[in-house]
Amino acid sequence: MASLRINGTTHSVVADDDIPLLWVLRDELRMTGTKFGCGIAQCGACTVHVDGRAARACVTPAAALQGREIVTIEGVTGDVARAVQETWRRLDVAQCGYCQSGQIMSAIALLSEIRRPSDADIDAAMTGNVCRCATYVRIRAAIHDAAKTLGG
Repeated sequence: MASLRINGTTHSVVADDDIPLLWVLRDELRMTGTKFGCGIAQCGACTVHVDGRAARACVTPAAALQGREIVTIEGVTGDVARAVQETWRRLDVAQCGYCQSGQIMSAIALLSEIRRPSDADIDAAMTGNVCRCATYVRIRAAIHDAAKTLGG
């Protein structure tokens, strides 16, 4: 049994040492905003924050996260999250939307660390977040716009 702090709430979960956080979130806790994409940390659909940094839930063992702060798309709060989400809506970034929770989580992690990111910063932070609809131009524009909203 593991005790995980997710979105500000402590959850006692039954998870073998090798069970990825993704399956604990989706199957045990019914938090379905974090998506399964590839299962090998290559697409970014499963991105969550662990201690404020973007992490791939599909390859991160839940048991290894005791004592860490985990935030999913359902639990993001604050000025950065609000700026990113509002900009995403205003610029109509999503097309099919499947990858967008992972895209948004990566963008929030980036803007929490670098308030005025360059294109190179955005490329580095968003590498590994695959959008099958290829909305990369809108994603980049939304990140720049959110940075402006935040005063970056």
